[in-house]
Amino acid sequence: MLAQRAAWEGPRWTRAVKPNPAISLQRSEGGEMKIGVVVFPGSNCDHDCQHVFKDVLGQYVEMIWHKETLLAGLDAIVLPGGFSYGDYLRTGAIARFSPVMGAVKEFAKSGGMVLGICNGFQILLEAGLLPGAMLRNKSLYFICKDVFVKVETAATAFTGAYESGQVLKIPIAHADGNYYTDPVTLAAMQANAQIVLRYCTPEGKVMPEANPNGSLDNIAGIINPEGNVLGMMPHPERCAEVMLGNEDGKLIFLSMLEALKGNKKQLKMVGT
Repeated sequence: MLAQRAAWEGPRWTRAVKPNPAISLQRSEGGEMKIGVVVFPGSNCDHDCQHVFKDVLGQYVEMIWHKETLLAGLDAIVLPGGFSYGDYLRTGAIARFSPVMGAVKEFAKSGGMVLGICNGFQILLEAGLLPGAMLRNKSLYFICKDVFVKVETAATAFTGAYESGQVLKIPIAHADGNYYTDPVTLAAMQANAQIVLRYCTPEGKVMPEANPNGSLDNIAGIINPEGNVLGMMPHPERCAEVMLGNEDGKLIFLSMLEALKGNKKQLKMVGT
């Protein structure tokens, strides 16, 4: 049975991704997912992410210390926001060398779902799991406020619960959110629909005036070509409950769960 699962190479997410047969084979259909939230020295949004998955959405969450080297039995991994290692050298530059990142890379390579939020996005860039780099905000100021972002594509495992073109109100809190990459890479990302979120006006217009940090092409979030690694600067975990006045970010996490459940059903069918 396991061999059958391991040999299957059908679509895992909305984009075609070779599945990881070691993930979710033991839990029953409809059961809770196991989400790993990585904790670096200086992380400060780790418990926010834990709260959304565990208390709001009823999933099992495991907090993973940065010195761990094994990530067994997880369905998805979150690299949270914060100031890992005090942002010394560059944001994410030291965190990329944490022992856990080798395991995160292997997890992503095998098809595991990885979400990087704010500092987590910066770490994904430094680790080479996503293309490009983060520069200082154009204003050179730390920015903490609500912004509007446009869902450029709902055809991903992280945005499947949204509609393409939908406008979200999500807070940002960063000093280094000015995304940059070279023209060739940008063109490839545009052609491959890897730009998932763009800063926009409340009406959904993508224009320079709506860009809070100078990010290239108004980029707020990107995905890897395989579709299983997303990095985004806005904080969806900070707007996932009615009591916070805004639930626009909640569907990022719900989209992940629905994609995981769909993959789990496919694996079960193949192994039956």
